[in-house]
Amino acid sequence: MVFYAQHHESVLGESATIDRTPFDKFSVKPFLKWPGGKRWIAQKLALCISKRLSNRYYEPFLGGGAIFFGLCPRKATLSDINSDLINTYIQVRDKPEEIIDGLKKLSVDKESYYHIRKEEPKDLVERAIRFLYLNRTAFGGIYRLNLNGKFNVPYGGGSRTPELLWRDGLIKRASHALQGIELAVSDFEKMMNKSRYGDVIYCDPTYTMIHNNNKFIRYNEKNFSWKDQERLSLVALRALKRGTFVLISNASYYPLCELYHPFKPIKLARKSLVSRKSKFRREIQEYIFVLTPDEIE
Repeated sequence: MVFYAQHHESVLGESATIDRTPFDKFSVKPFLKWPGGKRWIAQKLALCISKRLSNRYYEPFLGGGAIFFGLCPRKATLSDINSDLINTYIQVRDKPEEIIDGLKKLSVDKESYYHIRKEEPKDLVERAIRFLYLNRTAFGGIYRLNLNGKFNVPYGGGSRTPELLWRDGLIKRASHALQGIELAVSDFEKMMNKSRYGDVIYCDPTYTMIHNNNKFIRYNEKNFSWKDQERLSLVALRALKRGTFVLISNASYYPLCELYHPFKPIKLARKSLVSRKSKFRREIQEYIFVLTPDEIE
């Protein structure tokens, strides 16, 4: 169940008429499973963003790209510090048929999984194929690197397979949506500093808290620290002053409110989907900060 702060209901509501001019008239399903992904609220966030977007869309913590694929804007800059992730998006955009052909050749079983997990191909298409294979066959679709930058998620087993990537047309539809889209390996600050009036930025960083700085689950070999949270808030507020509409998903953690004052968070709640058994899925609470240019002096 999703809960909204009462005074913000109109922000993510569904009553306004949308000008679809900056968008293609479709949305597509993301091709990646991603920890902390926003599929569960992508429709509402995409609607909120579409009311404000008149120029370029920025997503500097790309991950599974659920919001981008819900929007399918014609002008977008998508970035992440994960070079393998961005390479996968580039290859899906530019060489979807090669990706599909390569995936079809791979066996899905425990022995094959661990063999492929150990490989480190140099060819960029092969790296993307490996990335997609692991994403679709690893336990829970989790992406996790150890301190040495090595993927270390165990085999998922069961019905996990990359087959739906071509069977359901996920790769081809994603490739179409990504045509003409800028993709970059970059720290968030560099990309966000490019935004101007009429742009929209959506940020979904790894959630880190002050007291948990060194114990938070790692999705990359480098943690997103509390100092990064502070830096993100400063960069976001600077973008706001340039006339950029900014949305930031984050942990339900009160000290974050001080970083984005006077903007109050929308409070959300959902069930974690990491565990296979529903009885072990705990409720996760989150904030979304909506930074609106016309609400500042």
